[in-house]
Amino acid sequence: MRLLVRFVGFLFTAGTVVFLVGVAGVAGAIWHFSRDLPDYSQLQDYEPPVMTRIHASDGALLGEYAKERRLYLPIQAMPKLVTNAFLAAEDKNFYEHGGMDFTGMARAAVAYVQNFGSNKRPQGASTITQQVAKNFLLTNEVSFTRKIKEALLAMRIERAYSKNRILELYLNEIYLGLGAYGIAAASLVYFDKSVNELTVAEAAYLAALPKAPGTLHPVRNRDRSIERRNYVIDRLLENGWIKQADADKAKEPLVVAGRSNAAHTFAGEYFAEEVRRDIFERYGEKKLYEGGLSVRATLDPKLQVMARKAMAAGLVNFDEAQGWRGPLSKLDISGDWGVKLADVKSLSDISPWRMAVVLETSDQSARIGFQPGRELGGAISKDRQTGLITLEGVRWARAVSVPARGKAPSSVSQILSPGDVIYADPLIKDGNPVEGQYRLRQLPEVSGAMVAMDPWTGRVLAMVGGFSFDQSQFNRATQAYRQPGSTFKPLVYSAAMDNGYTPSTIMVDGPIEIDQGPGVGVWRPENFSVGSYRGPITLREALKWSINTVTVRLAQDVGMPLIGEYAKRFGVYDELPSYLSYSLGAGETTVMRMVTAYSMLANGGRRLKPTLIDRIQDRYGRTIFKHDARECRGCDAPGGWKNQAEPQLVDRREQVLDPMTAYQITSMME
Repeated sequence: MRLLVRFVGFLFTAGTVVFLVGVAGVAGAIWHFSRDLPDYSQLQDYEPPVMTRIHASDGALLGEYAKERRLYLPIQAMPKLVTNAFLAAEDKNFYEHGGMDFTGMARAAVAYVQNFGSNKRPQGASTITQQVAKNFLLTNEVSFTRKIKEALLAMRIERAYSKNRILELYLNEIYLGLGAYGIAAASLVYFDKSVNELTVAEAAYLAALPKAPGTLHPVRNRDRSIERRNYVIDRLLENGWIKQADADKAKEPLVVAGRSNAAHTFAGEYFAEEVRRDIFERYGEKKLYEGGLSVRATLDPKLQVMARKAMAAGLVNFDEAQGWRGPLSKLDISGDWGVKLADVKSLSDISPWRMAVVLETSDQSARIGFQPGRELGGAISKDRQTGLITLEGVRWARAVSVPARGKAPSSVSQILSPGDVIYADPLIKDGNPVEGQYRLRQLPEVSGAMVAMDPWTGRVLAMVGGFSFDQSQFNRATQAYRQPGSTFKPLVYSAAMDNGYTPSTIMVDGPIEIDQGPGVGVWRPENFSVGSYRGPITLREALKWSINTVTVRLAQDVGMPLIGEYAKRFGVYDELPSYLSYSLGAGETTVMRMVTAYSMLANGGRRLKPTLIDRIQDRYGRTIFKHDARECRGCDAPGGWKNQAEPQLVDRREQVLDPMTAYQITSMME
């Protein structure tokens, strides 16, 4: 009996020692691994890189700029369906555990043993809190040490932050493939909709992505993606978060909607790029690509589309009048022509034009094959579309070489041959497209620019910087310096009428010679109709007919230094040389500067600062820039309407031209 008691005592003592040694060992390990743990308090002030978004004046999305495509969404704004889907896929006991899900770990271990040797995917044991610790504070190193640090951090994070805060960080930080970070951006990238519009099937697919976004591509690995999505749907049903009918309906074919560049919708690529440059100059690269700015641009989408169409039509009509210059290139059409054509760079912003290759020709028509599109992820579509270019569609392609110059083609095969890479768009008859028939197109060699501005505020409503942004990013509205020619004359007349002249002042329209000094010779400016003169004429008539000789005499009388001062005041030139030829627009300026100057004439002579941006807000919704700096007295009256005086806008902008002169010049130009 004594021996038994002694033996039990020995076991107890030994057990106690082992227990104490174990506790000491665990404590020592915790102390050892805790020494260099990252500071988890930084999560409190975490500001992830968020994309900057540019919206048109009606709120439509115009452009997005980011290094990581992410929209930060507060947990309160996330639908329950979405959060439940991620909990079902990643951590169903999230709201019960303290950072480590020991039940889940045991279940995963048992499942691993049961499925050992099979192809079944092992269940994960990391909690969402552990993933937050790893993603924010640790590396992706696969090691026992990192797992211990991850577990320690997870428990500390659980004590410091609420469950909702941890889930919010997780859902906004995770990478979900195709450049999308966070659930809000992924919803747009994969389905082109907000998270509030996601269906059960869509939410389940997004929730399936965190484990392996690269291998669950919706097109390249469709079967595996559907399998994993259905697994998440089953977990949602198992947890009672959806009904059986919802689960059955959700197990449908996987359909994604690749998101196109929003700027193409409004033909606003040049506009969006100009806004991007403006923001970059104001706030720098980091703020632009990571600051989550919300920019309200001045662009009017309807007006922009009309401006784009008008500019393109003018350039194309002028170019086609010069004749057909030949195909873009030649292509070997043996085998699958679609794959070869897909590799040819085409312009994506000149819709409804489409790149095509000529497959066969005859006298009356040519069969063409259109460049196939690409699926989400870049794979070439297997769909092959064809059409016909009839003789009617090549009538404009007159010969440019001698001796057939100017003659319309008598057959399509005169113009096109198999393998020609061209552009085509639907053939229009009586205002409607002819089904299956197309018109030959060619990219114009000439380009141009257009700006539409509100003359009272300087807001740019539409801007076209060239025929195609894909073809050339050079913005001819703001970057191209060209001679304004006769459009400069109203500023010469403005300077004169501000200094004693009137619209009824008589000048002489007749030959004039100007001695420009030794070695330069005599300058004899001519009118547009060379040798045609009207004699004595009023300034009103002279401006109406854009008479050069009168403008030069007027510039002689008032002096080029004064005209140069007005040109600087209107922002057309920074410095204008005192040569009389500059009164006829011989200097170089931009379309934007000229439009701004004309706007000052139209608004009564008030100084304007052109802008493409109405307002900029930071990621928290605070306004950090507003273009309209006019004071509004009475706009912030508290307590609503109480029969007080109506609000007044106080305009303190500089008067650069006498209002009467501005009125007279406007009247003369009418």
